[in-house]
Amino acid sequence: MHLDQIPTMINQQALDHGHMFSKRCIVVNGPVIIGAGPSGLAVGAGLRQQGVPFVMLDRADCIASLWQNKTYDRLRLHLPKQFCQLPFFPFPPNFPEYPSKYQFVDYLESYTKKFEITPRFNESVQSAKYDEACGLWRVWTVVDDCEVEYICRWLVVATGENAEKVVPEFEGLDEFEGHVMHACDYRSGEAYEGKRVLVVGCGNSGMEVSLDLCHHNAFPSMVVRSSVHVLPREIGGKSTFELATSFMKWLPVKIVDKILLILARFTLGNLEKYGIKRPLMGPIELKNTKGKTPVLDIGALEKIKSGKIQIVPGIKKFSGGQVELVNGAILEIDSVILATGYCSNVPSWLKEIDLFSRGEGWKGKSGLYAVGFTRRGLSGAAFDAVRVSQDIAGIWNQENRSQTNHYVTVSCNK
Repeated sequence: MHLDQIPTMINQQALDHGHMFSKRCIVVNGPVIIGAGPSGLAVGAGLRQQGVPFVMLDRADCIASLWQNKTYDRLRLHLPKQFCQLPFFPFPPNFPEYPSKYQFVDYLESYTKKFEITPRFNESVQSAKYDEACGLWRVWTVVDDCEVEYICRWLVVATGENAEKVVPEFEGLDEFEGHVMHACDYRSGEAYEGKRVLVVGCGNSGMEVSLDLCHHNAFPSMVVRSSVHVLPREIGGKSTFELATSFMKWLPVKIVDKILLILARFTLGNLEKYGIKRPLMGPIELKNTKGKTPVLDIGALEKIKSGKIQIVPGIKKFSGGQVELVNGAILEIDSVILATGYCSNVPSWLKEIDLFSRGEGWKGKSGLYAVGFTRRGLSGAAFDAVRVSQDIAGIWNQENRSQTNHYVTVSCNK
């Protein structure tokens, strides 16, 4: 069924006074994009260039809310800027090789203005379902105590793999007398001067939070529960990621992994004596199969080797002002920072999750698309965004050349 075949009962009064209704239905002549982060903005730019109207929704009050509201102050892009820019609009030439989070947000703001993208903020998606009867997607949201239903041919999910923080359960954590926070709420180590801080997690966030704590004269201990690949950010003045990408053009993954590990051992030394064990699977293969990103060191290893960051094993339980580790050791601590990662929230509002659980594809069934779920960072999301926008535009331009409205507001019954 085509969108213009839906009975709408539209009148100017409904358009002018839509705020009087507690329920609204909006028919979108184009896709609905959920998420106004880098992935969603890249799709929007691609559609805008090809004349395809769309509606973009985001539960936050700004673009790239994860970058703006849930990252620490010292954060910089882990990869060189050419691997992180979005389609059709490069970074300014005066930006450094590794832009800060503030520079990246400025870039995204410029990107949004250039392509005239106007997300609908503070609109939280409650559920989305493909309606077999009419062959359209139905997306329900809540905004200002009003329930809104969007009806569209295509649904683009661009909320990413890091939408919700992961908070593991630890015995006795509720009884711990110190301060506990997730890394998404950490901004700076300034308030931790002289404090004994347990950082739970040894990924890029855990390493960088521990390093930042050192810079503010705190005493961090970092929990390394499992094996992890740590690579230098650069080798011989060249980005490690760029080297790996070049090798991958000519060599199989396992060979590239061996080369990287040899170079890492030569550059960083043997890390096992400091309590950091490498996984059996190589860094690229592990990233491709399990989605586990290697740590790119920017200084934390130096602090670990000097003893300013203490490596400790897994946690057994918390109590009072201390933590007992799995090896029986007891640490007196003042604060806990959970650098335990993030996960997708898609399963909470969308039933068709096969496309997202596999982490492989960008196109599903019945006009469903995914951007930012293929475990390939910003460059992978940008690549998928171009494919999604081109795929939708090819169909839309064929079927809707005479239609120009972005959307209409209609009265409807649930």
